[in-house]
Amino acid sequence: MELETLLLSRIQFAANISFHILFPTITIALGWVLLFFKLRYSRTGEERWMEAYRFWVKIFALSFAMGVVSGITMSFQFGTNWPGFMETVGNIAGPLLAYEIMTAFFLEAVFLGIMLFGFSRVPNWLHTLATFLVAFGTMMSAFWIIVLNSWMHTPQGFEMIDGVAHATDWSAIIFNPSMPYRFGHMVLASFLTVSFLIAGVSAFRWLIGGRTEGVRAALKTAIVAAALLIPVQILVGDMHGLNTKEYQPAKVAAMEGNWETSTGVPLILFAIPDEEARENKYEIGIPKLASFILTHDWDGEVKGLNEFVTDDGEILHPRVSPVFWSFRVMVGTGILMLLVSWAATFMMVRKKRGIEGLPKPMLYVLVGMSFSGWLATLAGWYTTEIGRQPWLVQGVMTTKQAVADVPAPMVLSTLIAYLVVYAALLAAYIFVIFYLARKTAKGEKIGTLVAPSPAATPKAMPAE
Repeated sequence: MELETLLLSRIQFAANISFHILFPTITIALGWVLLFFKLRYSRTGEERWMEAYRFWVKIFALSFAMGVVSGITMSFQFGTNWPGFMETVGNIAGPLLAYEIMTAFFLEAVFLGIMLFGFSRVPNWLHTLATFLVAFGTMMSAFWIIVLNSWMHTPQGFEMIDGVAHATDWSAIIFNPSMPYRFGHMVLASFLTVSFLIAGVSAFRWLIGGRTEGVRAALKTAIVAAALLIPVQILVGDMHGLNTKEYQPAKVAAMEGNWETSTGVPLILFAIPDEEARENKYEIGIPKLASFILTHDWDGEVKGLNEFVTDDGEILHPRVSPVFWSFRVMVGTGILMLLVSWAATFMMVRKKRGIEGLPKPMLYVLVGMSFSGWLATLAGWYTTEIGRQPWLVQGVMTTKQAVADVPAPMVLSTLIAYLVVYAALLAAYIFVIFYLARKTAKGEKIGTLVAPSPAATPKAMPAE
């Protein structure tokens, strides 16, 4: 019963975090994209940039609301499902979560109203400033959450007293070894998610007749941004992998499906890990490539999973199959993003035709890739979080030590309720996005927001 409760609690938290992370992944980057649109409008006075802003600020507001609601629900589980977590590391986790609320959430909440409803009510500079502060707030929110998550993977700057963690160096806690790589990787993932979302929805609007200058500007911006950012993401991902190899070698072994410590390890493209036999079946790989990627040496040594089994048979590495496959889904989706964004950019640059250079098949591909960033983000999140098991805080406490002693049927009932509600909300969210896209494509207004003149003070407010 205890193991069943643990498994169900893990599935429930995974369901909650999977649903919640979808929306911050959008708002983290979309706020900065909106700021870009607004600055372009302020500089050029071209209405196309304000048209793009007006449409996408609604998507931002919708995503922000969904993220706040799902985040509150998720935070309840620290008490209901995982009381041991706060009992053991609450002295560190509590302040970090408080910093996120004080430096980020309040900032977003205060200026979001101006950003959404202040188009014609405040000076243009103030509205632009509000957009910047909201974008900055979303980035700060991501920063503090990633700090806590990274500390759980590479804990530093604390000491254990009577089984409770106490901070001894906050700078070491905040700037723990994996934080810079994890934060950079997540921010780039957010920008790629938003780039493909904007590109996909804009391509959809273009296909159904919404061929306005605002759609053109948004589509071109998104494609170029994706083409520029995906190589950077690959580089940061490689650096993140090297950091993980140093501090969490068991996770890397599971990602690679590598059972034995050896040199010249092949990069496995396909295999079916057999955890009972502790080997791979139907393995297809490229000789020595994993060693080269992980050590930058064709004959470099890479630790295998069998290194993380104690003499009495206790397994101290994560389940291999989920980590192995989620990692490949993430990488595969990233490669597809690279190919699509570069192909679309080439088509636009060729003969200098811009958006008109994109054939219908490419536009349909972009529509199909609208939520590809979600797929890559979730796959990456599963890789890093399942890959941390059996630890909740690496080397400090296991997941089993933190779980609440509640009946399994109770956890199962709430899990089912969460899944039903989340499925309905996710379907509604996607429906609303494409509903707004169809409505604007027909020329119908989706709001009464009026943009201020780039250089003028609104008449409703006397100039000082």
